[in-house]
Amino acid sequence: MTQNGQNAGLRNDWSLEEIKAIYYKPVLELIVEAANVHKQHQATGEVQVCTLLSVKTGGCPEDCSYCPQAARFHTGVDVHKLLSQDQVLTAAQRAKDGGSTRFCMGAAWREVRDNRDFDKVLDMVKGVNDMGLEVCCTLGMVNEYQAEKLKEAGLYAYNHNLDTSEENYSNIITTRTYGDRLDTIDNVRKAGISVCSGGIIGLGETDEDRIGMLYTLSTLVQHPESVPVNALVPVKGTPLENQPLVTVWEMVRMIATARILMPKTMVRLSAGRERMSVTDQALCFLAGANSIFTGEKLLTTPNPDFDADKAMFDLLGLTPRKSFKEEVVDARC
Repeated sequence: MTQNGQNAGLRNDWSLEEIKAIYYKPVLELIVEAANVHKQHQATGEVQVCTLLSVKTGGCPEDCSYCPQAARFHTGVDVHKLLSQDQVLTAAQRAKDGGSTRFCMGAAWREVRDNRDFDKVLDMVKGVNDMGLEVCCTLGMVNEYQAEKLKEAGLYAYNHNLDTSEENYSNIITTRTYGDRLDTIDNVRKAGISVCSGGIIGLGETDEDRIGMLYTLSTLVQHPESVPVNALVPVKGTPLENQPLVTVWEMVRMIATARILMPKTMVRLSAGRERMSVTDQALCFLAGANSIFTGEKLLTTPNPDFDADKAMFDLLGLTPRKSFKEEVVDARC
């Protein structure tokens, strides 16, 4: 399939006013529209199962207000050095056996440094890739050279979330800029790595901030192949520990709008899913979510386990998405 064929009908010229008009639709109308768009561009009922492992935990120098891994906050998260390759590959095999087709490794770093730890991560990437899993990393900021090294090692996707709107960003994080985030996404894209970038709702942001984040994502030169929608999991000891929990309707509104704006993108139902009932999650799938993270933890916060998710898939008639599906499609066209 040609690049033009893949992107037929996709838009990167959305205006803020257009996005507002979509976002503020009555929620049932919004769900119906998103479901129709989803059916036109994706295999409905197919959901990718992903697992996220923290390969280096805690001690991060950043000041992300939501994050229990920031060294400056007292959250009870123990600092752990980089896991060994054997530990990572064992976890990846367990994830694969549990039905995951994408394995993401997260390290609590501000940025990647060219040192032995990065060399170890490159070996981990090679090992997980050899297992037939889509391998993803979230390691903080990367430059062009580092992105190229990750690509050479077999990295399939790189996660670097925008978190919120550009206007609200400095209220949440001061140790890096929005431009830094976009530069990393650009470096990843130049290396030919699939981009995974979304955000978090429930940070105290406004609806305008949520719309602004979606505007930035949907007007990138190329839409991210993956957009995680996270609900804040408030953690004691962080500045946002007393934030009210977001409702399922807020999640549905974000997912549905993202689906309409970026029809070919994988919209990932991410953090906060542990608190959601099967009915809540079904609404999110109806609104266009087609990926979940499974396993006991999502970095350092609780997450549903494999058995619970298998029961949900059986109940809702969902089919797990295979690894590297887009590459298989391309090879046939």
